[in-house]
Formats: sequence, C-alpha cells, structure tokens
Amino acid sequence: MPLDALCLSGVINELNTALSGARVDKIYQPGRDEVILALRSPAAGNVRLLLSANPAHPRLHLTTLPLENPEKPPMFCMLLRKHLSGARLLEIVQTPLERVATLRFEALNELGDRVERRLVLEAISHKTNLILLEGEGRILDCIRHTGGDLTAGRVLQPGMFYRLPPSVGKENPLSADRDRLEALLSAAPAEAQADKWLLDTFGGLSPLICRELAHRAGGATDVRLNVLGQEGRGRLLDCLEELQDSVKENCYTPTMVSMDGRPKDFTFLPVNQYEGSAQVERWPAFSPLLDAFFEQRERQDRIRQRGQDLIKTVTNSRDRVKRKLANQEKELAATKDRDRLRQLGDILTSNFYQMSKGMARLRAADFYDPEGKEVEIRLDPLLTPQQNAAKYYKDYNRAKKAEEMLTIQLEKGRQELDYLNSVLENISLAEGERDLTEIRQELADTGYLRRPGKAKDRGRRVSSKPMEFRSTAGLRISVGKNNSQNDLLTCKLAGKGDIWFHTQKIHGSHVILWTEGGQPDLQSLNEAAVLAAWFSQARDSSKVPVDYTPVRYVKKPGGARPGMVIYTTYETAQVTPDGELAKRLRVK
Repeated sequence: MPLDALCLSGVINELNTALSGARVDKIYQPGRDEVILALRSPAAGNVRLLLSANPAHPRLHLTTLPLENPEKPPMFCMLLRKHLSGARLLEIVQTPLERVATLRFEALNELGDRVERRLVLEAISHKTNLILLEGEGRILDCIRHTGGDLTAGRVLQPGMFYRLPPSVGKENPLSADRDRLEALLSAAPAEAQADKWLLDTFGGLSPLICRELAHRAGGATDVRLNVLGQEGRGRLLDCLEELQDSVKENCYTPTMVSMDGRPKDFTFLPVNQYEGSAQVERWPAFSPLLDAFFEQRERQDRIRQRGQDLIKTVTNSRDRVKRKLANQEKELAATKDRDRLRQLGDILTSNFYQMSKGMARLRAADFYDPEGKEVEIRLDPLLTPQQNAAKYYKDYNRAKKAEEMLTIQLEKGRQELDYLNSVLENISLAEGERDLTEIRQELADTGYLRRPGKAKDRGRRVSSKPMEFRSTAGLRISVGKNNSQNDLLTCKLAGKGDIWFHTQKIHGSHVILWTEGGQPDLQSLNEAAVLAAWFSQARDSSKVPVDYTPVRYVKKPGGARPGMVIYTTYETAQVTPDGELAKRLRVK
C-alpha cells in the first residue's frame, strides 16, 4: 500500500493549506466507494476533493480527472448533500500514525443552527470506509456497514458511536528519541534484514520507505543488520532522525517511481535505491501525482466492475466462436483428400467384371499410381458394384461441397471473432456508464444480448461522444470509443477529404483527422497515427503499423458488422504509442 500514514500526513498538510475555509458547493458519488466534494476555496478557487474508500486504492486528494456520475445519486450521496451542502471545511485531521483522515465541517442543521459534522476516511486496505458523523461522534451513515452482531468487535452502523480502528501496536517513528531508537536496534536479531526490521518495528512506514532507509544506511535494500556494523547502524539511526525532522517540519518531496513507463510506487521522500533501474520523478504536489498514479488503474477497475456482464458475455461468445472455428478447420482439412475418393470410384468402375454383390473389399491395380501398385478398396457387401462406385463419387462430391461451405463459414466465423475482439477492446476504452450502455445497445442490436424487457427502455437509446483531441498545429482529431462511434465518425460525420487512421490488422479505434478542406501538416498526421496506435491492442508495443487514407477510400460493405470497413488505397506509418501525447492533446 503506497499511501502509508506518513505519506498521508504530507497529503493532508497540502490539502489543509489549499482548502482552508473552503465551502462545499456540490457533492457527487461517481462510484460505490468514491465521493467527490466540489469546493470553493479562497486559496485554490473551485476545486474537487476526491475521497476514495476503494479497498485497492484508498486515498484523498484534489482531482481534475473527469469522472462520470450515475443518473440517480446513491443514498449515501443524498445523505451527504443533506448534511454537508454549503458547509465550511474547518480542517482535515489525521489520527496519529494511522491512515485515518477526519474532515471537520461547520454546517447548518434543519433549524438553521451551526453544528459540526465530520466525514471520516479510513484508508486501511481491506477495512476501508467512509463514515459521516454527528458532532457528538454518532454515526449518521457509512459506505460499509460492519458488525451486525453488536457483541462482536467494532460496530459501524447508523446510530452507533464511532470508535477508531484498533492500533497495530507498533512503535511510533516520530516520537522515539535517539536513546529509544538505539535500544530498539540493539534488541533486533543480528541476522534480520534492515528493511524488514524497520517494517516490523515501526508503524506508518511503507515497504518502499523501509527499503530506502536501508539503502541509505548500507548501500543495498536487502542489507542485514550484522553486515551494517556499528557505523552502518549509526547511519540507519541518522536516517530515522532525518525522517522524523522531514515529517515534523512538513518538508515533503512527492516522488513517483515508474518502470517501463508505468507508475509502480510513490512516496514523500527522494528515492535513490533503484540506481537507474526505474524512472524516479519528483512532483510539485501530491494531488497531481496521485491523479496520474491512479488514473489508469482506477479506470480499468471501474470498467471491470461496471462492465463485468459485458466482458463475460463477449468472452463466452468469443470462446464459443473459437471452438467452432477449430472444429470447422478440422473438417476442412479432412476434405483435402477428396480427390482420392474420385480415383477409387474410377478404379471400381474399371473393375466391375471382378466384382459381385457381397464382396467386402477389392484388390485391383491402381492406375493413378506411377508404379501401378495394387490398392485394396473397401466395399459395402449390401451394395452392388455399381452402387459401391456411386458411393465413392457421392462422397467425393459431398467433400467438394463441404469445402465450399466450410470456406464460407470459416470466413464468417473469423469476421465474427474479429468483431467480438473489437468489442472487448472497446470495453477497455469505455470511460463511463454511458459508453458501456452504448456497447450494450450494440450487442443487443447484433443479437448477443437480450433487449430490455420494458417498452420504455427499448425505445430509449443512449449515445456518447467520441474522444476529442487537438493536434499541435490546431487540427481536430476524433477517436471512436466503440464500434457505433467508429461507424458514426467514418461513415457519416467525416468528409471525403478528411484522413482516416487505423492500426494495420490490429483491433483499435477509428481515428479521424479533420482537414477542414486543407492539406494537413506532417506533425498532425503523425500525432493522429500515434493516437490510433495508443487506442488499440498494440498500445504496449513499438513501431506499430498504422494505415491512413482519405475517407473517400474507406467503404462499409453491405451487411457488415458495426465498426467493420474495407479500404484499398492507403499509406502506412510506423509509430510508437504515446500515452503522454494522448493526455497532452486531449480536449477536456
């Protein structure tokens, strides 16, 4: 869990500075575990504070990411609006050495009296929760109710008094003086790894910080205490004291660690342990760092949760088509020997004089064999010689017809497989419930999902907008997020002179570069190609082939599935997908 208690203290210090005296304008709940407070702050202006009780990514910070809200606000959101709309944020307080943040508000009750309300975020891994309290500490409601049995442990239910989570019982690294630190280190097993000893002894420290302290003291993240020696132990204690001073003086350095371009970890101190094996970047503040760190993970998790039924339906259909294709390919392979059936029929026809009804096999010269060897041919004893020969000819014609039909069926099956794979890619590109609803409509139109049972739902269709970008030169670029949008962009909205982009033989979005009647510059063409590569299944690759051509050369065959087009005249660019470019060019 990257957001340890000490890192949380840095986030809260930053938020208290930015949100002093802020008032609550609006409240949203885009997900089951997420609440956004739209605040007006004298220091920061209009901002949005995200409080996430997601067990995988609990946190709080200012956010600029566009999160789609449900059409009907959840009950917890309505309760927050009732008690906190118009309230003034007094302060954000952290429970010492715990991942628990309490937002204190001054609000007005139904009678117009000023009252205190508290919103508590417990960012403790699998025990995450968001709890609304009265001034006296009684629970008004929470995202997760626990302790239905009032005799068991800690109870989080409306009407009960709130109690803090039990402490883990570790040493406080901020309150221990040098003598106490030395005593703890002296009592440690000599063979223990320094980072493991730090993690097991002190609360509030993440594994990353423990490894960093061990690296600073002994030059390696896995150094053992007996290897450190007296001098190394002294450096380890010095590092702990420096850590204390940094936190007490609110001297934080928001730092992100990335590997292969993907965010891996973050912390509040400079990190030196990777020694070039990872990208270490310092950020000006925690909020933009946390936005960038969790953006992709949260989006993927959100889509997995909301679109699980779609993913399951499409995956099952895709697997069924794969099995069908495998069986048809085996049947097609069996038809390749059909010429031998015709040859055997010819041999039988030439040897009627040797045959009689009741024979089970015939040995005769094979005049198709260059050496003229004999061949043994099976016969049906119940058939006449003429009927046996006719049977071989019939089997030959049946195999010939089967090859024609199987070739057609295989082509249809491959097209269906391509389509289903494209839908799975579209689900991964969905940015909210509206996009998923549009994909559901498409799957209902193509017969993979049942249509809504209610008449009012059948008649109401949802349409979302393609993603919009602006090239460095100022040209508009549109990217479809699903097959319906791809068809709309390519077949209806784009002009014949606009440029169409798509990854070559790789599932991805249709991308349109709007030329506005002119000749696009090379940089805009390259940026549109990079976007086509990024919004495709090849986004983690390099040198991705992207075909591009004027829209006039792109056609949709009659009866083709959504998103399927053909084109013949085109050029191909080799580009490397770039997520940072996509962020920079995106029009919010």
